[in-house]
Amino acid sequence: MNAFIRCFVAVPLLGLTLVACEQKQAPVMQASTPEVTVVTLKAQPVTLTRELPGRTNPFVVAEVRPQVTGIVKERLFTEGSLVKAGQPLYQLDDATYRADVNSAKALLARAQAAADIARFNADRAEQLIGSKAISEQELINARALERQAEADVGVAEARVASVEVQLGYARITSPIDGRIGKSTVTRGALVTADQEAPLATVQQLDPIYVDLTRSANELLELRRKLASGAVRQTEGIPVTIILEDGTTYTHEGELAFTDVAVDPMTGSYALRVVVPNPDGLLMPGMYVRATVSNAVLDRGLLVPQQGVVRDAKGNASAMVVTADGTVQQRAVQVSRTIGDQWLVSSGLAEGDRVIIAGLQRIQPGIPVTAVERQAQ
Repeated sequence: MNAFIRCFVAVPLLGLTLVACEQKQAPVMQASTPEVTVVTLKAQPVTLTRELPGRTNPFVVAEVRPQVTGIVKERLFTEGSLVKAGQPLYQLDDATYRADVNSAKALLARAQAAADIARFNADRAEQLIGSKAISEQELINARALERQAEADVGVAEARVASVEVQLGYARITSPIDGRIGKSTVTRGALVTADQEAPLATVQQLDPIYVDLTRSANELLELRRKLASGAVRQTEGIPVTIILEDGTTYTHEGELAFTDVAVDPMTGSYALRVVVPNPDGLLMPGMYVRATVSNAVLDRGLLVPQQGVVRDAKGNASAMVVTADGTVQQRAVQVSRTIGDQWLVSSGLAEGDRVIIAGLQRIQPGIPVTAVERQAQ
């Protein structure tokens, strides 16, 4: 009650009872102006990003296959280990190939001996022609035999080189640096030069590829914005990799390739990111997500997420402190989250003071005391 009544009863006088009442006004409680925390919006360059799903794939894959036929004599590597290019992996039984090399070298020696004789005869015929001891035709024949013998030496040398190559193939080596998987053959197995199944697979995993997929509709929208000048293209911005457990991968990647064709089955196109993998944490086939930069909005407005509320219909709004210190409700549109903030599309402007704390104590139209949020 705003007043109270105090009454006094007098003694009886002349048969009348007098009652005196005194009414006093109770003091009125003045409501204090609520205090709210605000953020003053400032236009700033905003990098537009998109989180895309993807899988890891080896940087280089080499399937080890035999180039000659033979029996596996020995396996020279440990499954799952790191191997170097040129490191021996399998040794085949090479007795036959060694015999071929020895035979070819013997034929080479015979050809060289025949070439020496032919050379000697040709030189001697050169000396005899001066004394008319032989005819000109005999000299020509001697020189022809010399060249024929030298050609035979060349053929024999080529044969030696060929069988030595075959002998070298009996020792199967790694074509690249990388990690080798399990062996598909054991000691004593017969392998052939034209077999389809690889003996083992070597994969280079540092760096490693992350293959992503992105909707073609998003690409069209981005190109329209670039053409209108609403945003500008970004180049060289690192790609952040997020692991399946939600943690951020230590090393950032680099966008290396964007496909020029859209998959008609999914309506998406592929992107490839190269990511350092010195510790081998990323393995082929892992599911990851990647935060890829699309473009830069030169004058973007970011508002903290706690400053934007939605009604039952999903419409977004924000409370703003006007120039006269009263609260005004604004309908806003936001396009995406950037960290813990919303990127504003419409409804707010640079310089607006958006309320982010104290919302439960206010309503539109009332005066408030605005306190700027301290820089974090």
